[in-house]
Amino acid sequence: MKRPIKTREDIKFMVDEFYTTAKKNTLIGHFFNEVVVLDWDKHMPTMYDFWSDLLLGTCLYKGNPMIKHFVLNEKSAMRTEHFKEWLTLWKDNINAHFEGVKAEEAISRAENIARLMEHKVGNE
Repeated sequence: MKRPIKTREDIKFMVDEFYTTAKKNTLIGHFFNEVVVLDWDKHMPTMYDFWSDLLLGTCLYKGNPMIKHFVLNEKSAMRTEHFKEWLTLWKDNINAHFEGVKAEEAISRAENIARLMEHKVGNE
């Protein structure tokens, strides 16, 4: 059953579901499993904070996601197909579990992030 995004628990579920799928994905999974060695216990709360800030206005996230992705891109080039796949997985995840204004916002924010990041890394 689909539900609106209202709470941090919703954000946590949304992010967890996305990463569960993304880590297994044949096109982008290597970024999460091989290119960068992530401390998942540290990384996931950071992602919850990031998306909570964007969708719930919580002001918890500290950091600069662009810098981290520039470093990632130096290790393994992020190309258009990677951004498209990331966005497809994100949209599929949101559409499978959520509905409403915040779900639509989660998709539009992700589209903007992907567009900006792809432009900034400029690998095409």
